Amino acid sequence: MTAREATSGTTDSSEIGGLTGWVLDLTAELGAIGVGALSFLEVVFPPIPSEIVLPLAGYQVQVGELGLAAVFVLATLGSVLGSLVLYWLGAKIGLERAARLAAKIPLVDPGDVYASADWFSKYDSVAVFTGRFVPGVRSLISLPAGAAGMSLWKFTGWTLLGTSIWNGILIGAGMALGTQYEKVESYAQYLDYILYAVILGLLAFGIGRRVVQYRRTPSRHGTDPRAKRDRTRV
Repeated sequence: MTAREATSGTTDSSEIGGLTGWVLDLTAELGAIGVGALSFLEVVFPPIPSEIVLPLAGYQVQVGELGLAAVFVLATLGSVLGSLVLYWLGAKIGLERAARLAAKIPLVDPGDVYASADWFSKYDSVAVFTGRFVPGVRSLISLPAGAAGMSLWKFTGWTLLGTSIWNGILIGAGMALGTQYEKVESYAQYLDYILYAVILGLLAFGIGRRVVQYRRTPSRHGTDPRAKRDRTRV
């Protein structure tokens, strides 16, 4: 029985294709370790967001392809380790250099890093906790936390709590989907269309924002906008 046959609930059903089928096959092939690895990469360098991976992993748990405890523990561990890498990066090189480095990642702008820093400066632990529920922010919030010297244990604790809740919600949603496994194959192609549209929309938004920024402030790209405000007040 192949991974796709297992997830469809029968051995003679047609295969699930597209991005949905690829993720199902990848996680079935690598098991819960693959889910953990994708969760780690999603935080450090987002290839596929957890909003796609974890519900599909939960679906595979429901149909008996993966184990619930292993998926939850390894997905959470991967996310926390990824957050710690970015926390360490912020602490090691500082916020401004981290922002310039983050600007090299597709769809990430230095302004996003500084916006996360402003949020962190206002809400501290609450920002680290709630940031785990917001795509993009769940990665960037770790940089100002590290740069500001937030306690490692405090950072890890709030990250673990927020990540555990978020992962549990996504995996649980996938398990609910798994109870309707006979319908998944029929609708998988439509899910792919939605996912492709979202990815293309994000790419278009990111490229458009970069073009506008380079045209308006080419000489200050990558610098902290708060520094400019401070100089204006002097």
